[in-house]
Amino acid sequence: MHYWSEDEARAALPRIALLLEVVAGAARQQRRAGTNGHGVAPPPPGEAASPTATEALAELRAMDVVVRDPEDGLVDFPARSPSGRVYLLCWRSGEEDLGWWHFAEEGFAGRKPLPFTDGP
Repeated sequence: MHYWSEDEARAALPRIALLLEVVAGAARQQRRAGTNGHGVAPPPPGEAASPTATEALAELRAMDVVVRDPEDGLVDFPARSPSGRVYLLCWRSGEEDLGWWHFAEEGFAGRKPLPFTDGP
């Protein structure tokens, strides 16, 4: 398991945001298509294909990013304090910066502003 520093997580946000948009876009398209049998159109000639939702999720997993809500773009980055305590850096699509953390047992409702504090 990779434990992220705040700087590493911040540096990865542009890529994370792109991957989450691919996943959310696929979910929106699937909802719109319903069961009409239409597939996804290929990219126009000369335009590179973006990763598929499956590829995007696989890349996020390989990076040890925990996807909590792919449509809302909510992710956690496992981190470890100097004392060894594990906590989660928390980010949601649309937030300008990485600004929150919480312990695993607290979830999103327990988010606290960075910087992390290891005290009570």
